[in-house]
Amino acid sequence: VVWTRTDRPSRVMFEVSSTENFANAVRLAPLDTSPASDYTVKRLLTDLASDQDIFYRMIAADLADINAVSEPIVGRFRTAPASKRDIRFAWSGDTAGQGWGIDDTGMKTYATIGKHTPDFFLHSGDTIYADGPMKDEVDLSGGSKWKNNVLIDEKRKVAETLDEYRGQWKYNMMDRNVLGLNAICPTFYQWDDHEVVNNWSDSKDLSADDRYSEKNIHVLAARAARAFHEMTTIRYEPSEPGRVYRKIAYGPLLDVFFLDMRSYRGSNGPGMQDT
Repeated sequence: VVWTRTDRPSRVMFEVSSTENFANAVRLAPLDTSPASDYTVKRLLTDLASDQDIFYRMIAADLADINAVSEPIVGRFRTAPASKRDIRFAWSGDTAGQGWGIDDTGMKTYATIGKHTPDFFLHSGDTIYADGPMKDEVDLSGGSKWKNNVLIDEKRKVAETLDEYRGQWKYNMMDRNVLGLNAICPTFYQWDDHEVVNNWSDSKDLSADDRYSEKNIHVLAARAARAFHEMTTIRYEPSEPGRVYRKIAYGPLLDVFFLDMRSYRGSNGPGMQDT
């Protein structure tokens, strides 16, 4: 699945090639973006050769002026093997949490992962911190300060509206290292709690949390889930829209099972129950 986002209603053209110069490019049918999905669009690529470098290019044309086109967005990935070979993947989680955002150097973990050219990156939850507002500066021990050089309004408060949840994702993608990794390998996404609010379940009680004017956890979870699916490359499942749990078969030697430990759980207890 390839994904992009435009800044206005647009028609996105897709090209796919097995060569970096796009000499043998295949042009796919275009897709339109709209405000309904915050101008995001994603396309499932099919019938790709196994264990093959795939290059893709996306160009957006303004629907109000079809001659106004964007710069091309170019990326690549390697498809899963059909025969046995070594597989290299990276695993991490918890992006831009605890008040730490984008400083001068950006999110260096993503740059480090990219240097190892993994077959894929597995983001194992807390892909955003919707409940973690940021400040321009964070005091450090010794009197120094951490400076969040990039900050947007959606990150200055907890997310409650759909647009505020979307803004958490847009903030992370303002980091050049995040964009760099996205352009060279696929990311497989799982979610946890901070995509909604810390330690959320159906029984989450926000009545005493003055940061929230919206106290209904079901409303917040629905908005967060919509943003999660709009802003990631996770595949749409017609039999259960919004599903996160799944299995990805990556060649004959590796199956990756993604659990959803939030959507179906019961009430959180005190952690001292008899078992």
